[in-house]
Amino acid sequence: MLINLDHLLNNKVMKKAVLSLSGGMDSSSLLLHLLANGYEVTALGFDYGQKHKVELERATDLVAYLNEKNCGCGGRPIYGNVKHQIIKLDGLSQLLNSALVEGGSDVPEGHYEQDNMKETVVPNRNKIFSSLIQAVALSIATTGGKQEVAIAMGVHSGDHQIYPDCRVEFRDADMEAFKIGNWDSELVTVTTPYLEFNKFTILEDGQKSCDILGLDFNEVYKRTNTSYKPYPSGNSDYKSAASVERIEAFIKLGRPDPVQYEDETGPVDYETARIYVEQVLSEYAKEQLNK
Repeated sequence: MLINLDHLLNNKVMKKAVLSLSGGMDSSSLLLHLLANGYEVTALGFDYGQKHKVELERATDLVAYLNEKNCGCGGRPIYGNVKHQIIKLDGLSQLLNSALVEGGSDVPEGHYEQDNMKETVVPNRNKIFSSLIQAVALSIATTGGKQEVAIAMGVHSGDHQIYPDCRVEFRDADMEAFKIGNWDSELVTVTTPYLEFNKFTILEDGQKSCDILGLDFNEVYKRTNTSYKPYPSGNSDYKSAASVERIEAFIKLGRPDPVQYEDETGPVDYETARIYVEQVLSEYAKEQLNK
């Protein structure tokens, strides 16, 4: 349950969290969720040579927007300022077999539950990310005394079929290995509130968090990227599976997606993207019925 902002304003001791912030819709929504629940957040982005590196720019832009808006009446902060750092791991791209990294195969299009989406798996990606946010969280927890720090990742149920490192079994085993390998590891907890959510319920939660924090929903979400095949302009495609899943969530929410979409003809309006996605969803539903 989200806490009352009056309590947040008057509570001098804020909870702390370290978040893996990709710049995508899920982790950006989780950032809002943490702020609305009284956390002071350290957000880490990772440059691993991904083709959709524009997501890191969006994350930087979002954090700047949140920190700029973080003042209420009399100049009092509404929520904890967000610390943000991008960690460069781009030397990995030449060594990884995945459609998502530079030099990899083409990112597949179509529905997000199709088997070809397995081409977008990046080997051990969440293990790499979780190890780094665990290290940072433990360092914060043991600096200047001891305090509890949470690590946060925006994994969700829509990822479970394709990405095994987004499942609860992986999360629990990974945390157990962390606890075995580190002193004071009991100070670090894990929060994955979206584990049983899908893209729509994540977006719905993000909308609620925007309302609580007094933020403009469109200004927040135009500063996110879900597309695995962005154009050189930085605009999102609407045909890759990740984009289809995102647009489906906006359709269910009943409001247009504020990001700019594009195809081979140039920038297009949201309605063009919406119509295409509805066709993909309809065709996929028919395929499932005929099986």
